Amino acid sequence: MTITRCSWANMANPRYLAYHDKEWGVPCHDENILFEMLNLEGAQAGLSWETILNKRDTYRLAFDGWDPETIAAYGPDKVAELLANPGIVRNRLKVAATITNAQAYLRLRAQGQTLDSYLWAFVDGQPIVNRSGERFAKTELSDRLSKDLLKRGFKFVGSTIIYAYMQGIGMVDDHQPQCFRHASR
Repeated sequence: MTITRCSWANMANPRYLAYHDKEWGVPCHDENILFEMLNLEGAQAGLSWETILNKRDTYRLAFDGWDPETIAAYGPDKVAELLANPGIVRNRLKVAATITNAQAYLRLRAQGQTLDSYLWAFVDGQPIVNRSGERFAKTELSDRLSKDLLKRGFKFVGSTIIYAYMQGIGMVDDHQPQCFRHASR
């Protein structure tokens, strides 16, 4: 039996196929993964998602399993260690943004909100299913969410990054209509 996937899924990369088949567009409510994906999408800015996906395991090790309390307390020695790690994108602004994002995440939690409840409130708890097959780089919703995240102190959360994030965590199902993962199937 032939499985039809989105045309962008790289059939030659098992990691990419697993991501497409099991994660992308699937509603995620796991705080750790939501935090991880927010930062990985920011790290991807200007690069291909496949580059970041191939470095994902190293990112998890380098950033202490994406533990926000640990990351929020990173100092200059840890930053220097990260900037010397060839297994991640060694961009000073992106590394600093991850630390800032951990601090913003902790403030969100201190206000009694989880990242899950905060994000999913933007779509009333239900994913938006794109039935048209049209591709978007950003939307009015990603604009709103981006602005709110920025206001809360998050970094590398522009509207295009946030739209990709919404796709990645399943707030938006943008699987192509012919794909076996599309909600209509």
